[in-house]
Amino acid sequence: MGKNVTWARRWVELSAERIGESRELLIDLDRQIGDGDHGENMDRGFSAVVSGPGLSEAQSGADVLKYVAKTLLSTVGGAAGPLYGTAYLRGAGAMPEDDLISQDVANVLEAAVKGVQARGKAVAGEKTMVDAWLPAVQAAHDAADEGGDVVATFAAAASAGHAGSEATVPMKATKGRASYLGERSIGHLDPGSVSSALLLQAAADAASEVFAESSE
Repeated sequence: MGKNVTWARRWVELSAERIGESRELLIDLDRQIGDGDHGENMDRGFSAVVSGPGLSEAQSGADVLKYVAKTLLSTVGGAAGPLYGTAYLRGAGAMPEDDLISQDVANVLEAAVKGVQARGKAVAGEKTMVDAWLPAVQAAHDAADEGGDVVATFAAAASAGHAGSEATVPMKATKGRASYLGERSIGHLDPGSVSSALLLQAAADAASEVFAESSE
């Protein structure tokens, strides 16, 4: 079995762990500027993903991401379900049949965020999950263009995603429920950007486990 499916499964497993560990944090962040259900919804969704049969039945990386998309769409409430579901579905469409190379990493992440933007209509600077994803995509393209391998490209994306999430603190929300707070949304982390950063780091950690030996 190819490395793509091994990586995708590991990404999902690590994602479920990280979201579970951060459930209360995400709930607290969402209470501050939203309705407080982001952590619970994301944990429920990824718990369903790892407990369902689709993960082991998947024959390719694209199959794994399609299964994640379908499961999140059916189990995650609020805005997060459709947004993340679309991200994984679009990402699946960009997955190559052959083992990932660094440019593929950038393309998969770019397809994912374009799906989020198509569904949610958000652009940079509006204090949403997009503010983690867009810097991650740019960093991945830059790393790939500079000759970085798959592990380095994912690592660059994860680092930029975390920085992008942190950069939402001084922003005023203009999308979603947080936008109702206006100026009062300033000074808080966007919970969707935090969960996005967690997922990007999980992708990078999975890549370091699965692809590291091929890049040495």
